[in-house]
Amino acid sequence: MKIKILKKLSATIFTCYATIAMAGPHWSHDEQAEWGAIRDHSQTIEPFTLPYATCSLGNHQSPVNLSEESHKARLNKLRFKYYVDRPVFFNSGHGIQVNMSDDYDGHLKIGREIYPLIQFHLHEPSEHMIGNRQFPAELHFVHVREDGKIAVLGILIKLGEYNVALQTVLDNMPSEEGAQSTDANVALNPLVLLPEHRWSYYTLAGSLTTPPCSEGVNWLILAEPITISSAQLAQLKSFYSDNARQVQDLNGRSVSHRVKY
Repeated sequence: MKIKILKKLSATIFTCYATIAMAGPHWSHDEQAEWGAIRDHSQTIEPFTLPYATCSLGNHQSPVNLSEESHKARLNKLRFKYYVDRPVFFNSGHGIQVNMSDDYDGHLKIGREIYPLIQFHLHEPSEHMIGNRQFPAELHFVHVREDGKIAVLGILIKLGEYNVALQTVLDNMPSEEGAQSTDANVALNPLVLLPEHRWSYYTLAGSLTTPPCSEGVNWLILAEPITISSAQLAQLKSFYSDNARQVQDLNGRSVSHRVKY
């Protein structure tokens, strides 16, 4: 019961972030270098005229190159308490997204902290890089606590075997921007989208990778990727292609890497 209450509060908080991005001035990945300068002409008072200024002015922006300034560290084990849900498949206009139901109680546990899972979405190609390697795609699980603190779990995706769980997402996603499938009635457990080995991950303080690029996000990127077939990648790109933000400067941040002990 407590998790469900926190989930509803968290969903409300994250809706505020989403509302800013969707109700604010138009943006696209093609013009990401100019996000910070986009003006909201419905506002007359600074800083509200520049709602995405953090995209340019922030010092803890995401994504990053995970191999730069990375070091091995003893970190909390990630505990994934995801369960079967009948989610909503949503075409956001910037990517394909799966919104968990209002009463969903799945969550990520980091140490003693519990982060309810709100939604997950895909980027093509990957936003994070490891050295010179950029992956064909990346999956983001967005978790929001009742106090507004955000933790995003990144899952890198490489070409390989056919992915049954990803196919469920692709087959039920509306093709029209802004549309959602509220009556899909498809049972899906987000756990099946995770790689087999989940003990090793990278972590750092970062931001949302789309406007308003809010900082204070706890990023956790699993070291082991999942797979997608060539045909599935083509299907993903038929929705959105190149909807990934470019790698940002670390600006003095370090990347911690949990290895198996």
